[in-house]
Amino acid sequence: MSTEQQRVSWSDSFSDAQTAIQSLSTILSSSVPPTVSSSDSPASALLNDPQLASQISHHLRQPDSGSGDNQLCRWLYDTFHTSKHDLQLVVLRFLPILAGVYLSRIPLRKPLAGFEAVLLAIYAHETASRNGQPITVNIADLSHPSVYHEIKHPPYKTTATSTEPNPAVISPGLEPQGTIRATKRARIIGVALELYYSKIVEMPVQSKLDFCEFCIVWAGEDGEFYKDYPDYDDNKRREEEDDHIEGGEKKMKEKKEGRILLPWEMMQPILRILGHCVMGINKNDEKNKDLHETACCAIRSLYARALHDINPKAILAVGSLLKLIKYQKTCVDHTELPHTKVIHL
Repeated sequence: MSTEQQRVSWSDSFSDAQTAIQSLSTILSSSVPPTVSSSDSPASALLNDPQLASQISHHLRQPDSGSGDNQLCRWLYDTFHTSKHDLQLVVLRFLPILAGVYLSRIPLRKPLAGFEAVLLAIYAHETASRNGQPITVNIADLSHPSVYHEIKHPPYKTTATSTEPNPAVISPGLEPQGTIRATKRARIIGVALELYYSKIVEMPVQSKLDFCEFCIVWAGEDGEFYKDYPDYDDNKRREEEDDHIEGGEKKMKEKKEGRILLPWEMMQPILRILGHCVMGINKNDEKNKDLHETACCAIRSLYARALHDINPKAILAVGSLLKLIKYQKTCVDHTELPHTKVIHL
């Protein structure tokens, strides 16, 4: 791209961002912060300004926020359709709240056309970007030695296709969707979360924190029993659960409001995002400490939910994250060779 083309592209993006700010100022009850409206990088200010984010989050949580005539949903929809990368990031920044509020209101059977329009816009964008094709990775064939091993004997010939790569599907192919049906809801939201994960490095900490908090609500289970996993004693856990017994009968735990179905189409991107929140951030940074703790709490809650649902795939995946958290606490680098004065012959 030439310098002139870059200048024109930047000018268009700046103009679209200023237009988005002006439109947003007519929707919010309070004015847009001056730091945003007068910023030299309006799209970045829209993405990162905490005061503006708080105002938008408050509006998304209002009782009528998901209706078809909701102006904020319309603004998110139009902003995403500008096809400007920096403005699309602004919409994705609020995806955790939008998806969280939307899923919590599904049982109420109220029209949520505003939320669904934004989710469908994100899904359509990903469908076009992927050309409907699945996302796959190649898994190494363990029947053959790696490039780091010396071959003393030729490998046994099993089949003609033994040397071919083994593809694994990370995300299945996409089909165009005009509406959100109950059978396709998890897939559509899962694809939106996959896009969110692909841009997660650019997301503000508060957006990731919102996501972790909604994961706890979605799980609907108390995961504090697994705070010391994997060294936690199951007998001790049962004793703590028995503390809920009253009058000779176990008191049933109240169902948390917001508990939702968690099929694998949603669980997979959820775990990727939570994995970033516990492993892909600098925990020594003050602003990341709350994020790390909340992400750990969300993982424990999802582990309790996986056990409750008897979901083997989820138990294995979430349990692996719990083990990684445990290894983090030990501060042991398992890639380092041990220092010893003993020579083994």
